[in-house]
Amino acid sequence: MTKRALTLSLTGALALAAVTTGVVANADESAAPTAANAAALAPKKVPASPTPDKKADEAKKEREEKKAKALWTGTTTATYFWDDGSGINGDTGAPASGKPMQKGMFASPSWPLMTKVKVTYNGRSVTGFVGDRGPGEPSHRGIMLDLDTYTFRYLYDGKKPADRYNAGVPAGHLKNVKVEVLEWGKGAGTRGPWKPFGS
Repeated sequence: MTKRALTLSLTGALALAAVTTGVVANADESAAPTAANAAALAPKKVPASPTPDKKADEAKKEREEKKAKALWTGTTTATYFWDDGSGINGDTGAPASGKPMQKGMFASPSWPLMTKVKVTYNGRSVTGFVGDRGPGEPSHRGIMLDLDTYTFRYLYDGKKPADRYNAGVPAGHLKNVKVEVLEWGKGAGTRGPWKPFGS
């Protein structure tokens, strides 16, 4: 009887030791998981949804990019003017658009008035609008854009004109000015490639 009890006792102790050892081993494994297990156990990162402000910024950026795409692009020789009714330098009076003469006002022989235009020369750019008609006869010789004196001088060398009526440089023309139509105006005129004055 004593022998049997001792045998049962030893068997129980061995079983308890095996169970205890297994628990400890399992505890060690969970305490130090492998790199693969660690990656699997790591919490998944959920990308944050954009805030209302961020959504508005993205929408605004998309609108600006859409507007920035040129509807028409070409190159021309450009001259300069300043028509304010003074009669100086062949001034013909108030601009055809009814807007006062100002920086960023250009004259086109055919494009709709209030057309938004970007001009680029020597790495410098100005965005303005068609506010008047011109140049006159020179447009039949390929001079298709009149720039206000401030834009002309800025494109020429980055400086300001001598005065409103005189760019203050020997050049009266800029060749190969890049012209981009960003938005057609709603005023009188014809969309598309420019046409000489009066044609």
